[in-house]
Amino acid sequence: MTHVQAPVRNGFVSQKFLIFLLTGGFAAAVNWSSRILYNHWMPYSAAIVVAYITGMITAFVLAKLFVFKESTQSTHRSAFFFTLVNLVAVAQTWLVSVGLAWYVFPKLGMHWHDRDVAHLIGVIVPVFSSYIGHSKFSFKH
Repeated sequence: MTHVQAPVRNGFVSQKFLIFLLTGGFAAAVNWSSRILYNHWMPYSAAIVVAYITGMITAFVLAKLFVFKESTQSTHRSAFFFTLVNLVAVAQTWLVSVGLAWYVFPKLGMHWHDRDVAHLIGVIVPVFSSYIGHSKFSFKH
């Protein structure tokens, strides 16, 4: 049985989770900003997925180098499980982003950068599920 370091322990964030948040935050910024760029050439819905892949590659490299350094799995095995965990996360991101931008925000009358705000929220949603998935599967030791 593998041990997963709890993201929050006794009201404090673990150092590993903090580094995960920092590297993941950078990857999320790559994801979010690349979606704006991709949106010039493709529809919003497709741009979310392509941007997620861009951010995912960034996240994998940073997580392997800085967060889950003790992983004993091969890079190929880690990449396989990283992709599986991120398939769940991209579904969460897409559902939240599209749901907010196309359904919730219009009903609320929110139009100020509605797609940008929706995508930002969508990128944030899978943080905890991704950390647990990567700890247990992608980079287990």
